[in-house]
Amino acid sequence: MTATPEREQLSHEEALAALEAVLMVTEEPVTPAELATAVKLPEHQIVPLLDELKADADGTPITGTPEEARPARQRGYELREVAGGWRFYSRLRYAEQVSAFVLGGQTSRLSQAALETLAVVAYRQPVSRSAVAAIRGVNVDGVVRTLVQRGLLDTAGTDPVTGATLYTTTAEFLERLGLDSIADLPRLSPHLPGVEDLDEVDEAGDR
Repeated sequence: MTATPEREQLSHEEALAALEAVLMVTEEPVTPAELATAVKLPEHQIVPLLDELKADADGTPITGTPEEARPARQRGYELREVAGGWRFYSRLRYAEQVSAFVLGGQTSRLSQAALETLAVVAYRQPVSRSAVAAIRGVNVDGVVRTLVQRGLLDTAGTDPVTGATLYTTTAEFLERLGLDSIADLPRLSPHLPGVEDLDEVDEAGDR
């Protein structure tokens, strides 16, 4: 019987560097399980390492680590936990400079109509277009199409009673807002008049 070669153990610093290297090339949040597979470490060791990388980027010494071992300078990037995974992002305070470099100063922003539509879907999902239109008081077909094209909304089947297409927010939406899940949205229903009545709107509007 051939003996299975033992896995080479990474040192603490090598493990940090390996995680950092993987996170630098990802284009979407990566889960601890995926990172564990990539760097060949047990999953339970990954989150403490991620916390250390986050503190390092923030210029915050790790508890129990000599302060001189951690630079005090805050980096221009940060490590965030969003949409169920982890990813490096440029730091928000430098958004103006990053925007100037990437977009030449021309920022593509969502319209007020799109923001309002996105808010209603986020807080009521899954929801039909007619229900959103009833809340906003205007037709939202074009706005919904735009949000789907931008990857912020997606279809989620149809209403079993009315047959209307239902819409939900996406992982891209969570990532853009820096949220881990929809449950992390602030409670804003008092500021969205009529949201609590959407059940009645669904029934009446989709007939």
